[in-house]
Amino acid sequence: MAPRDAHAAIDAVWKLESARIVAGLTRMVRDVGLAEELAQDALVAALEQWPEQGVPGNPGAWLMTTAKRRAIDRIRRDERLHRKQEEIVHALEGLDQGVDDDVLRLMFISCHPVLPAQERAALTLRLLGGLSAQEIARAFLVSEQVAAQRIARAKRTLAQEQVPFELPSGPELADRLASVLEVIYLIFNEGYTATSGDDLMRPSLCLEALRLGRLLAELAPREAEVHGLVALMEIQQSRSAARTGPSGEPIQLHKQNRGRWDQLLIRRGFAAMLRAREAGGPLGPYVLQAAIAVSHAQAKTAAETDWAQIAALYEALVRLAPSPVVQLNRAVALGMAHGPHAGLDLVGTLVADPALKDYHLLSVVRGDLLARLGRHDEASTEFERASALTRNEAERAFLRNRAATGATRAAGITLGQAARDFLARDSLGPETIRSYGQTLRRLLLDLGSGTPLAEVTAQKVARVFAVAWGTTAAKTWNRHRAAVRSFASWASAGDLAAELGRKPESRERRPALDSARLEALWRHPSLRERTFWRLLHESGAAARAALSLNVEDLDLAGHRGRVGARSGGAVWISWAHGTAALLPELVAGRTRGPLFLADRRPAPARRPGPADLCPETGRGRLSYERAEYLFKQATGGTLRQLSGAGLCVREAQSRPDNAVGGAHEHGRSWTEIGDAAGTTNDSARKQWGP
Repeated sequence: MAPRDAHAAIDAVWKLESARIVAGLTRMVRDVGLAEELAQDALVAALEQWPEQGVPGNPGAWLMTTAKRRAIDRIRRDERLHRKQEEIVHALEGLDQGVDDDVLRLMFISCHPVLPAQERAALTLRLLGGLSAQEIARAFLVSEQVAAQRIARAKRTLAQEQVPFELPSGPELADRLASVLEVIYLIFNEGYTATSGDDLMRPSLCLEALRLGRLLAELAPREAEVHGLVALMEIQQSRSAARTGPSGEPIQLHKQNRGRWDQLLIRRGFAAMLRAREAGGPLGPYVLQAAIAVSHAQAKTAAETDWAQIAALYEALVRLAPSPVVQLNRAVALGMAHGPHAGLDLVGTLVADPALKDYHLLSVVRGDLLARLGRHDEASTEFERASALTRNEAERAFLRNRAATGATRAAGITLGQAARDFLARDSLGPETIRSYGQTLRRLLLDLGSGTPLAEVTAQKVARVFAVAWGTTAAKTWNRHRAAVRSFASWASAGDLAAELGRKPESRERRPALDSARLEALWRHPSLRERTFWRLLHESGAAARAALSLNVEDLDLAGHRGRVGARSGGAVWISWAHGTAALLPELVAGRTRGPLFLADRRPAPARRPGPADLCPETGRGRLSYERAEYLFKQATGGTLRQLSGAGLCVREAQSRPDNAVGGAHEHGRSWTEIGDAAGTTNDSARKQWGP
């Protein structure tokens, strides 16, 4: 079997079976984190064996059996669980029984009250939905890094608290129900409209969410919100066959062939809605959303849809669960019920919401409303922006096609063309291009790369700044402002920064770390971080200078290292015994390349130059941004707070290469060396920046 075919099969099986495998293993080992690790081990084994041996007849069972064997080996190696071997063996005999109950137990564990609400949802999406951190981040409108941190913290907390693998009952069930419903809802949404990939939908996720919802309805038959969510999912799923065209392209709701809607699922949705009403109690968000779905399902044609009723239901939903996404849906209903101007007015208030700045459906809705008003050029810009934001290929192609339809702009230089020419100038260095590029990418994203440069105004730029950088530090705001001014001056586009006032920057510096916090840093488990931080503290060198050190330029005996040219103009960094004790272990086995290495090898598309690549390990140089982030994670501060009594010294061009070394050998202090070189501590640091 071709490796590509095997990998595709493995990916499909993993998406379908991972929740069951992790749930079964959790029942065995009573540790969610360990269970996922064992399941991943089985996945690695499949990646190694299936391309050569072929995909087994029952791939899910193969993965489960492999994972069980790994679990048994792990338990036998663990002395703390030696007494539980008989219990584990007994559990193995009935492991394949009650799989659905195991998945449900896993769901309630991941939604345990010991976890914050956001971590509950993220962990359950990871374990039961098989979603990546990136997909979870899109669902919650957060960064991928934040989503990954939530998952890791949740697993660690569950292990520390020793949460039992059992179904809750009574009051505890009610407390944990809201989080469980949220998770099932998000799993279904990811399947209904995939955030990434080639296909618009991921049917397996929709079916998994429906299965879990139905199981939950059996467990909590008197909970109206459970039945409301099931009704919502049944009716939404009924449209799946009509939502895509022959080539997988999306078909909008009002253009769908309603004869292809699954009437059985619609009837099941209506029945679930009746059970929700029989359960009584105040209307909840899922019951209200189900009522909206019922209104759509009852209309035989798009023209018969009762949009006034749907708008009223969304208004009630906004009062109950206010969020920018609900307001966006309400804007669609208002636009259909009372005309596009009504919807556009509401959307205008959402454009300034930072939570939606990268939410592509905001631009889709605004583009639809503008197109209905005949403002096709503006609509084209919105569809172009939405296509740049979405990560779903089917949706991206659909939106690009809409952007190209109906546009009537006159010929002329566009914002995208001007930005490319501006960044392509030979006079700009790599760091300047990177800095300017960040600013211009946001302008292109929000204003549209196809927008004529003549139509870009200071008012439009100010709106972009307010959403993208309105809450950032003054230094960040001013940097982007300066980039806009430089671009506008070069392009003769007027003063595009006219409405962007310069923000005052604080000159206060954080105090250096006290001895207690320093001692905690010197005990950090990572040798790389511990060495880097110690070097900065003992040398007083700037972080960028220290990161540019190479192994071949170290003088370990002399407690110093050379940065820059080997001849005149070199920079020496000196350190004390704390750093000297750590460096031999850090450079063990390496003779050339960067001293401080990145965590992993770079991707082929982002391979650094030879000077920034270690020939022995293949890893790149640790970046300043990553180093600053790691220090902030450990202390909450910045690397500047590590400055000690040392000095980074630039040699005079006329001095011999060993001049500073000789001074060091004769016991002269770093300050004296700095004076001899005609510089001071402050000026030496300014040469290298922060």
